[in-house]
Amino acid sequence: MKGQPEDRAITLAHYIVEKGATVRAAAKEYGISKSTVHKDVTARLERLDPTLFRKVRQVLDINRDERHIRGGAATREKYLGRQE
Repeated sequence: MKGQPEDRAITLAHYIVEKGATVRAAAKEYGISKSTVHKDVTARLERLDPTLFRKVRQVLDINRDERHIRGGAATREKYLGRQE
């Protein structure tokens, strides 16, 4: 996804809010790095659209709070698959 960083930040923010997506999922969907997504939806978005920024921040905070659970589930699945 190329184009103006401001437009990209808005597009990424809408995707994250609508899908409840992680930074990693948004990066994969749009073919850009996680660092770029994070910078767009935090630094740039806060300046461009504070209301949308707050919505994205809520989703990102939830994802941060749940990441240890998802990581544990992924590890469990990985090792269950190897045992069969």
